[in-house]
Amino acid sequence: MDFDTITKTDLDLLEVYLRGSISAGSPLYRDVIDAMNYSLLSGGKRVRALFCMEVCRALGGTVEAALPFAAAVEMVHAYSLIHDDLPCMDDDDLRRGKPSNHKVFGEANALLAGDGLLTHAFYTLATSDTGARQGLLAVKLLAEAAGCHGMIGGQVIDLGWENRDTPAEVLEQMHRLKTGALIAVAAQLGAVAAGHTGDEELEILGDFARKVGLAFQIVDDILDATGDEQKLGKPIGSDAQQGKTTFITLYGLERSQEAVRQLTSDAIEKLYQVVAPESGKYLASLCWRLTDREN
Repeated sequence: MDFDTITKTDLDLLEVYLRGSISAGSPLYRDVIDAMNYSLLSGGKRVRALFCMEVCRALGGTVEAALPFAAAVEMVHAYSLIHDDLPCMDDDDLRRGKPSNHKVFGEANALLAGDGLLTHAFYTLATSDTGARQGLLAVKLLAEAAGCHGMIGGQVIDLGWENRDTPAEVLEQMHRLKTGALIAVAAQLGAVAAGHTGDEELEILGDFARKVGLAFQIVDDILDATGDEQKLGKPIGSDAQQGKTTFITLYGLERSQEAVRQLTSDAIEKLYQVVAPESGKYLASLCWRLTDREN
């Protein structure tokens, strides 16, 4: 199958899984369920899920085995976007071309919806059909990636350096945590789903995906400065308005684009340390396509 066919097949399977993952529950708290599904089912590139599913396949597992892991990562990602858009964080009114969660359901319900998605991610891992050892390892890895030494830590750095000149090493650390940690754990969970639980292999895959994550964030910075608001589905120029240092403000457009190319090339080299080039063909293509996107 070609790249687009594999992507569509994977995402169709994921969409069916996600739609059945959160039960309706009582009408008394239906608002928060609706808010959770509003963000979880709003589409997007599903990059993290694709890395999870295709790493699993490349290591000899099945896409179906990776579905609970991929879904859990997407739930954590959706939660983070809900909270990022809140007035106390980035204060964004649009997400993927639609009103942000708190603009539809109110700030309190948006906050609770994010909390609900985060906790449901771990419920999804805990109730998957994987073995107990794999399930426990998956919970540990995702908790680390989403917690204070991962994504939350990156957000704290981001907030703390608003309207200040951020040193390059701080900016890179922020993005490795805020964006890279969840992409890294997605790849690692794909390996776990395939039964690969060795520390060295997981570390190599994490390093591969962290490089991809940093390249992904630099592209985001480029798009925020030069992109099309309609194609992005959210306002552009928000980084500049909030006084944030970006790779563009530090290095300029040309050097930022070169960094994206180098990080992507290095990431694929790292991937091929644990995945045969033929098996990793889709993942390599995905990495390059992420560097050449408009949203």
